[in-house]
Amino acid sequence: MAATTHTVTNQVPPLVGYDVFAADRALSEAVERHIEPGVLPAAREELSTLGQSAGSAQAQEWGAQANEHPPVLRTHDRYGHRIDEVEFHPSWHRLLGHAVAAGLTDAWGRPAGHVRRAAGFLVWTQAEAGHGCPLSMTHAAVPALRTDPVLAAEWEPKLTSYVYEEGLRPAQEKAGVLFGMGMTEKQGGTDVRSNTTRAEPLSGEGEYLLTGHKWFCSAPMSDGFLVLAQAPGGLTCFLVPRVLPDGTRNVFAIQRLKDKLGNKSNASSEVEFDGTWARRVGEEGRGVRTIIEMVAATRLDCVVGSAALMRQAVAQAIHHATYRSAFGGLLIDKPLMRNVLADLALESEAATVLAMRLASAYDTDTEEERAFLRIAVPAAKYWVTKRCTPVVGEALECLGGNGYVEESGMPRLLREAPLNSIWEGSGNVQALDVLRALQREPQALDAFLREVGKARGVDHRLDAAIKDLLTELADLEGIEARARRLVERMALVLQGSLLVRWAPPEVSDAFCASRLGGDWGTAFGTLPHSLDLASVVTRARPVAE
Repeated sequence: MAATTHTVTNQVPPLVGYDVFAADRALSEAVERHIEPGVLPAAREELSTLGQSAGSAQAQEWGAQANEHPPVLRTHDRYGHRIDEVEFHPSWHRLLGHAVAAGLTDAWGRPAGHVRRAAGFLVWTQAEAGHGCPLSMTHAAVPALRTDPVLAAEWEPKLTSYVYEEGLRPAQEKAGVLFGMGMTEKQGGTDVRSNTTRAEPLSGEGEYLLTGHKWFCSAPMSDGFLVLAQAPGGLTCFLVPRVLPDGTRNVFAIQRLKDKLGNKSNASSEVEFDGTWARRVGEEGRGVRTIIEMVAATRLDCVVGSAALMRQAVAQAIHHATYRSAFGGLLIDKPLMRNVLADLALESEAATVLAMRLASAYDTDTEEERAFLRIAVPAAKYWVTKRCTPVVGEALECLGGNGYVEESGMPRLLREAPLNSIWEGSGNVQALDVLRALQREPQALDAFLREVGKARGVDHRLDAAIKDLLTELADLEGIEARARRLVERMALVLQGSLLVRWAPPEVSDAFCASRLGGDWGTAFGTLPHSLDLASVVTRARPVAE
């Protein structure tokens, strides 16, 4: 066959060999904004180093291999002994090791720890999202364990370690450990109070034996798990180690791994407890209250993770349009494509700015910020995670048929996109959580309104949206049926207020005109043509200046 028929032209070079952090202006500006000057140089250096790793060919290869070779469950060894182990491809361990070494499980004890970790999580999971699950669970277990000072002293140094050690061994023999979580059961799902797993007290202080089934247990290869079970005093939180201090395996029968839509590199499982040894965390009957701080932290990671997926999808779309020619010119110079890309870029930047604002509230840790988080986290989790799938789908379409093939990486992003909206409580759960805060914690609404009020008087469309929101909040009649509408509006107003305060005028103008002012269609690429869309797209290009 003539070689001339295989001449490759008008194909886009891979987006590789770049600094994922430095090339993301919305993220790098947020880090500058939320980290104090004395800590900023070190944070900027560590994030840029991580960003270069995330944008490398090596990390991209690890991500592809971890998904092409998903985990495998080994319930028994060759002799028939129960071992309940999960085998992963070496690239999975490399991804996890790099993440732990970069401090992605350490936020609670270092200066600006939550902003630094959230930014790092947003950067590194763009290389591969599945291994973000054990990172998130390990990070989020810390506040739950702090309800018991003895347990915290034993486990926290290993949870926040910068050393990753694979394999099941007693925790005291490892320099670093990972944690998972098991709350969901078949009959209850999100309704964790209907859990039927039983906890029977032993003679030792705080020791119990658990019997029951967990329909969904995350990261089953982890060293320990926080689970909920029914103790004599009611629903209670427990710590279940995989390996007991004497080196024997705890009873932790992995029945199967879930065959999921996406998130293929990560193991999610069903497990059986049958006389499983556990330590109580917190008081009997207060399991939900004990574990709720872990849930709040993982919900924030759902927001950050969705922002990461959106950023990577938008970066790929803009990169493609920068190099691809059609109809006599580059795609990025075509007015209609520019409108689509600008619209996607707005969604991505709004998600990033909101995620980083929430992380900064954890670092500030005042009564005002804690009240703000009580409403802002579930509202952001509701809205940002729901926007992820349409953003990634539209970004994939920007690549045309090239985006529909696995080699582009876009199908993996699309399969991953719905996940964060489902995990840690789906949309209705988040909306109802906001309603509970509105009805029971007036200080939370006050803090939310003070936050959005910081931008009043700058943009008339934002001012009008705040006024409309106040009108809707004044009428709580039949509120549950319209909870999604209300929470969506709250999230949009919060995003708009943050962009008005911190984003360039072309970004905030376009966001307020479309999302708040109603000058928008029902699909991406329907922004008002009079806006400065070229500047919005240029700002979002994955090229470090």
